[in-house]
Amino acid sequence: MSKALRVVVPPHPLIGHWLTLLRDRQTPPALYATAMGELGRWLTYEALRDWIPYQRVAVDTPMARTEGTVVDASVPLLAVPLLSAGLGLWEGARTVLPHAALAPVALQQQTDGSMVDAFNALPEAIPERAGVLVFAPQVASATRLLHLLELLEAKGVDGVRVRVITTVAASPGLKRLGERFAELTLYTGCIDAELDGAGQILPGVGDPEGRLCGLSGPAFVG
Repeated sequence: MSKALRVVVPPHPLIGHWLTLLRDRQTPPALYATAMGELGRWLTYEALRDWIPYQRVAVDTPMARTEGTVVDASVPLLAVPLLSAGLGLWEGARTVLPHAALAPVALQQQTDGSMVDAFNALPEAIPERAGVLVFAPQVASATRLLHLLELLEAKGVDGVRVRVITTVAASPGLKRLGERFAELTLYTGCIDAELDGAGQILPGVGDPEGRLCGLSGPAFVG
């Protein structure tokens, strides 16, 4: 793995708590969705700690004048959830970033391994000062995430301006990301070492799309 790739696993008990609920095969869809949103919220909070633009301002309290800190709204932020499960992370993150613009992207992998943009709401031009937060439900082989990052790169957005939020990341996918986007920063609940023969993360959180919709649980009758 490239040493320049920055992968952050915040040591926060609430992040560990919600990740554990995502991992548990007995977690029902409604609680799974809550856990996904809470993980998105706390990981986004951590990702913004040293990244969100701010400025110092003077403020009058009821008693005296003092200085305070406010977010610099002149610097745009763009949230890019990978559909569909990336919206689960964004649902929590939007409480931290209520003024961010939203540009969902859906990608489909073809039988030959190539990626097709099934839905792409990225704006034609992304301002030079804009920061971009990508919400990927998980990073296994990183194929979809790499394609999305290349779409952003084609619009002039390099890895320095991007932060990725994901529930869990596998070492093979992180290795691919580091080789292609060395300046990228990624926030995740955990790093899992392996992928199984089908490319699924072990131990992972299961299939986020299926679990959010209740399609992969034992209670589904279909």
